Amino acid sequence: MAKRANPKRLIRATWGGATIERARHFLEHPKTERVLAALIMLNALVLGLETSETLMKHYGWFLDPLDHILLGVFVVEVLVRLIVTGRSFFRDPWNVFDFIVITLSLMPQTGPLSVLRALRILRVLRLVSAVPTLRRVVGGLIGSMPGIGAIAFLLTLVYYCFAVMATNMFGPDHPDAFGTMGRSAYSLFTVMTLEGWNELANNVMKTHPYAWLFFIPYILTTTFTVLNLFIAIIVTAMQNEADKIREAEEREHRAEQKALEELSDKESVLLTELRQLRAEVRALSGKRVRTKKA
Repeated sequence: MAKRANPKRLIRATWGGATIERARHFLEHPKTERVLAALIMLNALVLGLETSETLMKHYGWFLDPLDHILLGVFVVEVLVRLIVTGRSFFRDPWNVFDFIVITLSLMPQTGPLSVLRALRILRVLRLVSAVPTLRRVVGGLIGSMPGIGAIAFLLTLVYYCFAVMATNMFGPDHPDAFGTMGRSAYSLFTVMTLEGWNELANNVMKTHPYAWLFFIPYILTTTFTVLNLFIAIIVTAMQNEADKIREAEEREHRAEQKALEELSDKESVLLTELRQLRAEVRALSGKRVRTKKA
């Protein structure tokens, strides 16, 4: 004999599932995301204002409670998301990031842990997880890491070769800038950033007139070529990330269309069966009427 389900448990499970679905829909609603983004920016403004002793003397009675209220809203939001997603909450790196930031904000910020007070500003970084566009940008940056690593290795090789050459060629006459490998590396780094490179090059050219044959190729190689490769790789990775998101949205759209088509097919089958059932009922009722008359 089949065991009957407990009606109270069934009602409780149904009500709980409906509540979770409503909570999930509320969290994923675009208006909710915009409100959270606005609250995060407001919290960033409050944290910035709290760094002013003058403002805290006059408005501390308002800024401190407002900061606690905003933190409470963020805690509730993370808890609701944790309840809604369950065990899959920690599978999303953005959820893990939000959880860590909120946990750091809840820790005591006095005594040896007073340094954590400065980490409250990390709440502003939750804006990245709250805004889908920023998530795509960060996803593109993370996706470009392998290419950036290769370009960084290439830049390091070029940088090292030029530092060795500069030390050998200019070190004896310009020990302050190129006397050691460390000084040469630092000087070439400033040249790569184009910060005062002309002054350094002019000083070197006083004793080495053909030093421009060293500096110009170095600037063209590092600043205009290798660094532009960084930009190209990042842009390509972000474009690939956007293409992946577009493909995922298209797959989801096709899946929804397919589900709707299957649902319409099932509805048509049900309508056909319903018409047949009605016809059979009419036929049976007609037979009964004829048998009663006979």
